[in-house]
Amino acid sequence: MAIKVLVYDDNEALRDSLKLLIEEDADAELLVMMPDAETVEADIRELKPDVVLMDIDMPGVNGVEAVSRIRKINDSLPVIMLTVFDDNDNIFNAICAGATGYILKRYVVEEISSAIKTVMNGGAPMTGSVARKVLAMVPQAKNTEQEINNLTQKETTILQYLVNGYSYKMIAADLKISIDTVRFHIKKIYDKLHVHSATEAVSKAFKNKLLTVFL
Repeated sequence: MAIKVLVYDDNEALRDSLKLLIEEDADAELLVMMPDAETVEADIRELKPDVVLMDIDMPGVNGVEAVSRIRKINDSLPVIMLTVFDDNDNIFNAICAGATGYILKRYVVEEISSAIKTVMNGGAPMTGSVARKVLAMVPQAKNTEQEINNLTQKETTILQYLVNGYSYKMIAADLKISIDTVRFHIKKIYDKLHVHSATEAVSKAFKNKLLTVFL
């Protein structure tokens, strides 16, 4: 079944490019392209997308606020930020709001198709330069050492896979376990690290030098 994609972006030229990219992808289905996020809650409820592509800099309700609104009604819907901004404030605010991935617009053609598939497989796609910034700037959480010590060996191994950019499917194949088992372990990791997404777990692991990152 095709991945249903909902797009929010006020740049008409980019919307046209995204339309072509998504329509050319046999695994994706474009639901609608919106020039703003004023009706984001109603859109999510009515259209039921599998993935949302969200611009940050829009008039009225900006992308960060839109993600926050989405999270109030759906805490698991993948939202990939599409933006020209790679400064720390925009990145950090988007991730804290609940964004699942962060792709710079200049890399959309090369990265968007794989990014959509990655989030559907449980990953957190980020343009490389953004990933380095995200992983380096997340504030150190209290009691991190105790949190990481609470992880089992299996959970630590799976966290390392997340740090290295593996999707749930890839982790399952490498460890020869089911995807449901991977999801079970990752839920435990989230609970123990007090995070809500793969991005937050990876960020905490890197910031606190818990694991090695290969980018």
